[in-house]
Amino acid sequence: MNKIQLINFVDLNMEQKKMILNWRNHPNIREWMYNKDIITLESHLNYIKSLETQKDRVYFLVKDGKNAIGVIDLTSIDSTNKTAEIGLYTNPFLKGYGKILMTQIINYSFNELGLSSLYSNVFITNNAAIHLYKRFNFCENKRENKLVYMELKNENR
Repeated sequence: MNKIQLINFVDLNMEQKKMILNWRNHPNIREWMYNKDIITLESHLNYIKSLETQKDRVYFLVKDGKNAIGVIDLTSIDSTNKTAEIGLYTNPFLKGYGKILMTQIINYSFNELGLSSLYSNVFITNNAAIHLYKRFNFCENKRENKLVYMELKNENR
């Protein structure tokens, strides 16, 4: 089995940054984002640069051996309340890596950051994502404004 590697976005080389932008702009990924616009390279690079000074968010490229398999992120990291919102997406040219990405973000959040709760807002129509979250014991808190609000507490994982 290959070793899973998390590479912080601020440490990516230009080729990796462009690869992730290509994924993010792919129609199969973009359709599930709040911002469905095509992201420009300049905007993408500026956002990654801004991550160097932001303490409330972190993004990782996830690699399984030599394969770049997806992206995981934590936003709205609240060190006082020990909570964060998570997001993830797989390389749109690969299938079957959602479980690995979810395992990585859960382990990083609880084991490395010491968080107590994770949140995610998933589009109601994104059945695959809702199913994945439920497989990892996320609880559905409510449905509102086309979103399913989900939560995982550390003690329930």
